[in-house]
Amino acid sequence: MNFATMDPLHYDQQLDNKKQRLQALFAEFDAPEVEVFASEPRHYRMRAEFRVWHAGDDLYYYMFDQGTKQKVRCDQFLPASSLINKLMPKLMEALKPNPALRHKLFQVDFLSTLSGEILVSLLYHRQLDSEWQQHIQQLKETLSSEFKINFIGRARKQKICVDKEYVIESLPINGTDYIYKQVENSFTQPNAKVACHMLEWALDVTQNSTGDLLELYCGNGNFSIALAQNFERVLATELAKPSVDAAQYNIKENNIDNLDIIRMSAEDFSDALAKKRQFRRLKDVDLDSYNCNTIFVDPPRAGLDDNTLFMVQNYERILYISCNPSTLADNLATLAKTHKITRFALFDQFPYTDHMESGVLLERR
Repeated sequence: MNFATMDPLHYDQQLDNKKQRLQALFAEFDAPEVEVFASEPRHYRMRAEFRVWHAGDDLYYYMFDQGTKQKVRCDQFLPASSLINKLMPKLMEALKPNPALRHKLFQVDFLSTLSGEILVSLLYHRQLDSEWQQHIQQLKETLSSEFKINFIGRARKQKICVDKEYVIESLPINGTDYIYKQVENSFTQPNAKVACHMLEWALDVTQNSTGDLLELYCGNGNFSIALAQNFERVLATELAKPSVDAAQYNIKENNIDNLDIIRMSAEDFSDALAKKRQFRRLKDVDLDSYNCNTIFVDPPRAGLDDNTLFMVQNYERILYISCNPSTLADNLATLAKTHKITRFALFDQFPYTDHMESGVLLERR
């Protein structure tokens, strides 16, 4: 994080600069006017990670400024959620005088929610013993009068959960609250309110859809659960087991009955669709029974691999959410030969950075 750019007074100008850069990057694809979804200018991040500095009796959070490369003390942190900022000083006040909890502590990670739950991971350069467990349980009980809080202790080849390793988030989408289990160290959208904008936009661009939806890289079911209402059936894939387990929980909690998730990489699933290989985990799935006119992809920063890119072109409509406009542009060089961009969006997940989250709806020419 470059601390010099974190000024809410300049947020609107920074967002407009992003819009202009994104519009210019996609000009060659004859993209429509970009729809811009702004972030809150402060307290927008549901996650935050801080290193911990020991200075005699003092103890404090710090980060490195990407601009100056200097260490910056962080008693508070403007991007972090109000809940994280409220907890930060209270947690540090409790850790400072407690040798069992502060000894060789080097990092604190926070995962908060709009629903009011917060999970704190404490990372150590030592093995955690029964004394640590006793003191962290006491701290949880003390803070629970004010916070819906849980703790995880981590050390080399060691992980201790005090109650549970996840939070339950509630996201308001078009007047309906969607429930999501978010597991520590698994991917979740960091900016919850912008994530709501993303879901509402995806619902809008897929309304009045026909047939079924195929989703690749579905994570904990964040998009597929909300989008299920717009399709007859949804088939989704995800490789990470914790995300798949969370997705199954989320499907049940949201009473979704037309969504199936397969634990599989996008690359392997592409081979299965092309009947290049057979996979045991698909033995009970009749892929031919699905009538998928629309495909949804939200790939890693590297974008779509060549095989998946070719497979995606077989669908009438492609909904593509990207965390890297450059690789999206590379993929569009291929996709634009068969499809045209009919909707185009910028989601400002990361204010005060150059990072841009974008979305396009492509329809067959």
